[in-house]
Amino acid sequence: MSTAHDAVLLLSFGGPEGLEEVVPFLATVLRGKNLPEERLREVASHYEHFGGVSPINGQNRALLAALREELAVRGPDLPVYWGNRNWYPFLADTLREMAGDGIKSALAFVTSAYGSYSGCRQYLEDIVRARAAVGEAAPEVHKLRLYYNHPGFIEANVAQVAAALERVPQEARDGVALVFTAHSVPRAMATTSDYEAQLQEVAGLVAEGVGRARWSFACCDPGTRILASGR
Repeated sequence: MSTAHDAVLLLSFGGPEGLEEVVPFLATVLRGKNLPEERLREVASHYEHFGGVSPINGQNRALLAALREELAVRGPDLPVYWGNRNWYPFLADTLREMAGDGIKSALAFVTSAYGSYSGCRQYLEDIVRARAAVGEAAPEVHKLRLYYNHPGFIEANVAQVAAALERVPQEARDGVALVFTAHSVPRAMATTSDYEAQLQEVAGLVAEGVGRARWSFACCDPGTRILASGR
């Protein structure tokens, strides 16, 4: 990590943390999009199964604490900030806080591992818009590379798959199908990004890591799925 930067920014999607936040959160996500009210309520109902609480903010707080500890121990000892695209803490508010703390340049770790408009390019647009909202005092923000094929990311997935296979009785383990899945994206988005290819690459690397020559991949939404593919 370059010491030319004086902070790290954890940048994520954001999520509601109570039933009263679900509809305002979704309205923020869908700003500028004409989604029918019926569909909005349908999406909101999914959050209601969990008390209106998305796990993403809790996961980000845990990641924030772990990253601060890691940097304090291994260095460089940089402050770590957190901003979201769609819910509190909003990115522009975080950049204002950073500017007030005298931060001039930050490295941004975006929690989306893969490349697509919503997973990569839109975050770059978010940074530009948030810096414009803050004004001349806004720190520069440089996004770190996508980490879908980073060894640490692959190793973590391999460990989880291996642990799952260990729970299968030995005599049945060889016959267990290995199926990878991920968030669906519209086909139009899939054709204009490397999202599908990156998912396929990760699936292959993880399968190789657990010694599986055969595997398959599919997304679950029949209206937007990337076509399933097998090996």
